[in-house]
Amino acid sequence: MPSGPGRGTRGVTGTQAANEASAQPPDTRYRGRFAPSPTGRLHAGSLVGALASYLDARAHGGTWLVRIEDIDGPRTVPGADQDIIRTLARFGMQSDEPVVRQSARTSLYSEALAQLDRAGLIYPCGCTRKEIADSLANAHARHTTLAYPGTCRQGLHGKSARAWRLRVPDQADASIAFDDRWQGRQTQNLALEVGDFVLKRADGQWAYQLAVVVDDAEQGITHVVRGADLLDSTARQIYLQRCLGVPTPSYLHVPVVTDAQGEKLSKQTGARELDAEAPLPALLAAATHLGLALKYDAPGYRSLDAFYGDAIAAWSERFVQRQA
Repeated sequence: MPSGPGRGTRGVTGTQAANEASAQPPDTRYRGRFAPSPTGRLHAGSLVGALASYLDARAHGGTWLVRIEDIDGPRTVPGADQDIIRTLARFGMQSDEPVVRQSARTSLYSEALAQLDRAGLIYPCGCTRKEIADSLANAHARHTTLAYPGTCRQGLHGKSARAWRLRVPDQADASIAFDDRWQGRQTQNLALEVGDFVLKRADGQWAYQLAVVVDDAEQGITHVVRGADLLDSTARQIYLQRCLGVPTPSYLHVPVVTDAQGEKLSKQTGARELDAEAPLPALLAAATHLGLALKYDAPGYRSLDAFYGDAIAAWSERFVQRQA
């Protein structure tokens, strides 16, 4: 860990803080991750996700990884990945294993798609965005499902293949239920609410749903801690995990940070980048957002070690010991 992150703070090792703060025995089987997209610098919203995943891993005595999700080439900002890694380090968080990048893992996604193709679970789709939007608008007017209507399920009908979609079960068998460690019991009927979803896009880019499932499985991720804006994707990912025959992790979705208009705080809504020279105020704000009652305000903490000791203990009491 780096020493001297600035303004009276210093680095902290996750193992040291975890051993001091939690009586939970180390769980070497626990593997968590933070997976940012390099579309810009970290901000307060992304810090909440990073901190929550980091605290959960440390409270379990497990492994915490960083994965750069850079498969969306047009949105990737050059150098943003290194900036994210440096900023996390200044905030006392470093990956326990070498950082991986999705852009270097496309062969894994191709293998997964081929496996699904051999099983007859995917099909090419020739629908344009306008055609899909028109069909959804008509469905809305008829007060019927807004899910993809399966236009290309039985063939392209003269269209050219644009994307690849995963078949979801018929309505009676399409409900996916899971227990979220923060949000509670969740259920989604894929046939009614989603429809057959895209795994490879018309522009040739790999879809998030496929890449994240393949990556989590290949990296042995056992616990996913991330923002609630991704809660709606979880049922699709669980279904895809079942199709590929890989384990389903435990999920915990934290409330997202919003701006003054109630919109999710993001780079697109003008979120300000983190001040890497003053990590403690931002960390305390993130901990407060996560509902952690800590002992001090920013001036009260003289080091990142002290902050993480208290934060890991508070997270452990709320999300590990109570849920054991």
